Amino acid sequence: MDRNRPLTKTDNFWLAIPLPAAGKSLRGGRITPGEWERRRGLRLRFVYRRTGPSLLVAEGRLNTKGQAVVSRSKTGRGKVTAPIFLLAPQVKLPKRLDLARDAERAHDAVPGLIVANWVEGKI
Repeated sequence: MDRNRPLTKTDNFWLAIPLPAAGKSLRGGRITPGEWERRRGLRLRFVYRRTGPSLLVAEGRLNTKGQAVVSRSKTGRGKVTAPIFLLAPQVKLPKRLDLARDAERAHDAVPGLIVANWVEGKI
């Protein structure tokens, strides 16, 4: 990745956390930035913040439910810049549980355990 290029929302290493202004998904879960843009008809703008998590914001107005929607005003009355998503850097965690490796170790240890516990002439 080029360090001189500014980060954008399409760089796929951000985890988008929806804020209350984002609303809910049609499926009832968390809404994604792409779904939000399609449903609302607004473009999200990436705002980098050095001190905290970056944001995806929308220029519009807030409806009575507190969700950002398109402003119908021609003069810009009631327009706000509403934060819609918090963007946290997404990290890949190392795999902690490897069942295949542990099963192979147990399988390899079985013959040794049998020989170690073998008792000749058991009555």
